[in-house]
Amino acid sequence: MASNKPNKLAFLSMPAPASYVAGLGRGASGFTTRSDIGPAREGPSAEVIAEAQAKRGEEAEVDPEQFQDPDNEYGLFAGTTYEQDDEEADKIYDAVDEAMDARRRARREAQEQIELAKHRAERPKIQQQFADLKRGLSAVTDDEWENIPEVGNLTRKKRRRDDRAFAVPDSIIVGDRSKNEYENSLDTRQQEPGGFETPADSGALTNFVEMGQARDKILSLKLDQISNTTSASSSGTSTSVDPKGYLTSLDSVIIKSDAEIGDIKRARMLFDSLVKSNPKHAPGWIAAACLEEHAGRMVAARKLIKLGCEQCSKSEDIWLEAARLHNNEDAKIILANAVQHVGQSVKIWMAAADLEHDVKAKKRVLRKALEHIPNSVRLWKETVNLESSIVDARVLLSRAVEVIPLSVELWLALARLETPEKAKAVLNKARKAVPTSHEIWIAAGRLLEQQVDTVADGQLPKTEEERNKELSIVDKTIEAGVRELRRHQVLLTREQWLKEAERCESEGSPRTCEAIVKATVAMDIEEEDRLDTWVGDVESAEGRGRVGTARAVLAYALKVFPDKKDMWRRAADLEKAHGTRESLDAILDRAVVHCPQSETLWLMSAKEKWLAGDVPAAREVLERAFVANPESEQIWLAAVKLEAENGELGVARELLVRARTVADTERIWMKSAVFERQQGQISTALETVSAALVKFPKFAKLYMIQGQIHQSRKNNAAARASFAAGYKACPKETMLWILASRLEETDSKSIKARALLEKARLVNPASDILWAEAVSVEERSGGAAQAKAMLARGLQDCPASGLIWSMAIWAEARPMRKARSVDALKKSKYDPIVLCTVARLFWQERKIEKARQWFDRAVTTEPDLGDSWAWWLKFERQHGTEEHREIVRSKCVAAEPHHSPMWQSVAKDVNNRGKTIKEVLEMVADALQ
Repeated sequence: MASNKPNKLAFLSMPAPASYVAGLGRGASGFTTRSDIGPAREGPSAEVIAEAQAKRGEEAEVDPEQFQDPDNEYGLFAGTTYEQDDEEADKIYDAVDEAMDARRRARREAQEQIELAKHRAERPKIQQQFADLKRGLSAVTDDEWENIPEVGNLTRKKRRRDDRAFAVPDSIIVGDRSKNEYENSLDTRQQEPGGFETPADSGALTNFVEMGQARDKILSLKLDQISNTTSASSSGTSTSVDPKGYLTSLDSVIIKSDAEIGDIKRARMLFDSLVKSNPKHAPGWIAAACLEEHAGRMVAARKLIKLGCEQCSKSEDIWLEAARLHNNEDAKIILANAVQHVGQSVKIWMAAADLEHDVKAKKRVLRKALEHIPNSVRLWKETVNLESSIVDARVLLSRAVEVIPLSVELWLALARLETPEKAKAVLNKARKAVPTSHEIWIAAGRLLEQQVDTVADGQLPKTEEERNKELSIVDKTIEAGVRELRRHQVLLTREQWLKEAERCESEGSPRTCEAIVKATVAMDIEEEDRLDTWVGDVESAEGRGRVGTARAVLAYALKVFPDKKDMWRRAADLEKAHGTRESLDAILDRAVVHCPQSETLWLMSAKEKWLAGDVPAAREVLERAFVANPESEQIWLAAVKLEAENGELGVARELLVRARTVADTERIWMKSAVFERQQGQISTALETVSAALVKFPKFAKLYMIQGQIHQSRKNNAAARASFAAGYKACPKETMLWILASRLEETDSKSIKARALLEKARLVNPASDILWAEAVSVEERSGGAAQAKAMLARGLQDCPASGLIWSMAIWAEARPMRKARSVDALKKSKYDPIVLCTVARLFWQERKIEKARQWFDRAVTTEPDLGDSWAWWLKFERQHGTEEHREIVRSKCVAAEPHHSPMWQSVAKDVNNRGKTIKEVLEMVADALQ
């Protein structure tokens, strides 16, 4: 039976089938060991597996998704190329899919909404379930709300209590047992040596009160002893403590950190190595001593500096440092030793003198020093400064200049102490001793200038001729000094000489300053560059506040160029700003003599005399101006204004008639019409304008005056005809278009006003005034949206216009104005109108100082805009003092503004004829809103 059973292990002796891989059926095609990480051998390739499956009669597995992805074609179409036809086919299929999806989309989305609603109805959210109850809470009253009970445990379940028990230790039980027990007997060991016997004498009790008092007394004595120490900081043996503020002083104690202590230790080692390796190096000893001082070890510092003084006895610095580290008395001893080693050191002697508190002791030290160092200028100066007697100081200085004849300072100091006559002799000696010093020559000139103003007792004051004669000696002295210095090869630059001139001016010697400028201002300049160089000198000197130097340079330049009108104008402006009225009149009188054809100088001279109240002198100046310039329009008009302002209306009218005959300019005809209009002669004014238009048909202001006269007489048709003729003759004059537009607007014809402005913008593109007027028309007609649209168009056409940007800022809502103002400042390049607008924004925000600064900035950028001055005055009325308001008024009067819309409308009003700038300013400030 056993032989008939099949052998289960017979396959082990059979050959392996083809492509057999051991363990492949259970997935174990290789193994890894600790020494060989990774597969022991490669698995069969895909071709081998396919061949084995084919021999066994198995079919290869096919991926059902193999042909489903059109973008990843493999298998059947794996070797094909994706061409343009394929791309077109894919697009067509995509379009078909999208169309099919769109056809079913509405039905699908509706079905989804139905299913979602059904789901929410079956399983609503908790929030939806309580929605009606939440809405009902709105009807709950406050009392009902307050009566709602607090949340408690409503589950009716008893909570578990923590009933755990612990065993109490025996020590607690024993201790608690013996806590309240009392001992009734003594231990036998306590009774053997005699009980608790005390070592106190005779059993007396200790008085703790007396012990406390004694302790307090000792503490107070120590504090008093410490507080009485006066030399604590210098001696280093004790510390000064205030017993009352002892705890407070503890706060000021510097507690060094570990890192700082470590740094000090390292530095100490370095300096120790330094002084040992190079003991003759004085800075090393000084640094080591300073380190110990910084660490608070004054005793060590003094020991180190003492060793340093022994090693480097010829170094003055180490002796000075040693004196500093000791108290006053010890420092005197140290410096006394120092002069034994470095007796020629001025610093040592000066430090020794500083240690003395008595003047006599200081003098003694300094005189001793002069015995060792007689050629020290500093020691002589300090010695002279200690003398209270002028005679003693003079004696010392006389000896000093004998010992040190080359010291200019000592010569000048001696000259200042001598009488004027002796001072001359001293300066002459100094000039011979030091021929290369320019300070001596300048001092001589200043001495001569001072002598001119001094009058001896009993003598009469010097006349102007005598003073001028003596002052001319100052000029000769400085000229001689410059020549002598050149002879001795001392060549100072003209900039250095000008600095000396400014110094003389600052020290109260204006004539010496002028003499220096006369003698040196033309040095080292090319002939063609003289004028520009001198103008630069004047501007720089005036900028530094040296008016005398600037005046002297101008005076010299006017001698060289007497026919330069700009130089005379600059000199007049300088005198007007810094001089007197007499000096200004003198300059202008000289100016009109040298430049008789300059109308500006004549007018300035007449105006200054008129402002001074001398009307006859102003008339005389204008008469002389007529002789020199018979056809000058400005002089004729100035004469008319002078007579009209002083009430001579007939003379003014006669002058205008003569001016129309002699000069016959368009401006004179216009002023004639304005004069007649101001006097109420409307018909004469119209006749004058008509006659002027025949001669000057291209002068726009004549049309404006004619139209305004007709408009004031309620003759709108004639005014309309005048303005129409004006903008036809002068289409580039924007004001004519604006006046015509305003006439139509007052006549309730806003459409025609808009049309005129539109036509004006076509003729005058990029005109910000026309755009601003168009915006104003829309605002006055109530069209805020149209105004904003017009503003946007205006900004596109005039992106850098400050006027349009200012209107754009105010058109914005208040929160947006600040951001809009930043854009306006950048785009308009800080236009003065925008600056004024920003100041008004700060005014609205109650930022007073910022608003004041921006108003000042606006009027400084363009002082001719009168509205900016009026806004500033209006601001100061509300937030400033009377002093602030007066500053604004005075600055405005000095600037003399003429432009800005509101300013011109008020200043040129017929009813405001003859008003001053200050009055016009007040009226404009009242009219602004």
